[in-house]
Amino acid sequence: MNPCAAVADPVGVDAVDAHRIGGGSTSAIFEVELADGDVVVAKALAAELPGATDAEVAGLRWLAEPAVAAVPAVRGHDDLWLVLDYVEPGHPTPDAAERLGRELAALHASGAPAHGAPPTGGPVRAWIGRAPMHNATTTGWPEFYAEHRVRPYLRRATASGVLDQAEATVVARAADAIPEVAGPAEPPARLHGDLWSGNVQYGRNGRAWLLDPAAHGGHRETDLAMLALFGAPHLDRVLAAYHEVAPLPDGWAERVPLHQLFPLLVHAVLFGRSYAGQAVRAARDVLALRR
Repeated sequence: MNPCAAVADPVGVDAVDAHRIGGGSTSAIFEVELADGDVVVAKALAAELPGATDAEVAGLRWLAEPAVAAVPAVRGHDDLWLVLDYVEPGHPTPDAAERLGRELAALHASGAPAHGAPPTGGPVRAWIGRAPMHNATTTGWPEFYAEHRVRPYLRRATASGVLDQAEATVVARAADAIPEVAGPAEPPARLHGDLWSGNVQYGRNGRAWLLDPAAHGGHRETDLAMLALFGAPHLDRVLAAYHEVAPLPDGWAERVPLHQLFPLLVHAVLFGRSYAGQAVRAARDVLALRR
């Protein structure tokens, strides 16, 4: 794996130095110095995730299109490599968190063609981490979320034995209840789609940058619920600023487990029983919304 050579091809410039700065099960990430002194980030995506580079490029460009949120520019890409602007790391501050909340509200309001719509030019079959994700256009969010997010991963978790039959029954009942508990109908929002705190990088310029999207048209509460799933710095400030710009409908806080059910099922399938209990608890919380 030679990030210097990889940058020279899609970007068309020479690279003189590179060192690894991150990555996980889906990628290796390198900071690369170019011959002219500029610095970029080169991301090598796993070869066993076909179309992942195209999906990420389309997602980044779609999120950047309204020019209301901070998204690193795509310098170049090929089937395995993605080259982006470098964001100098900073620290999460209350002011930056509040700005993130306002920018997310504006990003969501920029809209999408339909619930389940992929980004412009993006594939229908995409990825969330190492998990396949089907972006299928539907007329309403409850149908999309039940049929193309929750039920596919319920089937995978059941077939693999991650969920036992009793647990699977609880999740299936929660999927059936989605139209009843989804809250007021909303127009499709332009979503990041995988907005856990690790995909938000606070830069030294006082902004929070959006990375590694699983972008699609969906419900705006989904991005906010993802921020809460594993904890995010100054989440209270993010949410308060969001509400100032675009208040959420009544009951949004009680619906957080509904929007977390899909990523928890994905984690259960990818990482095993340690997430199964959380997914089932979220499903029980969804069922409690009917009362």
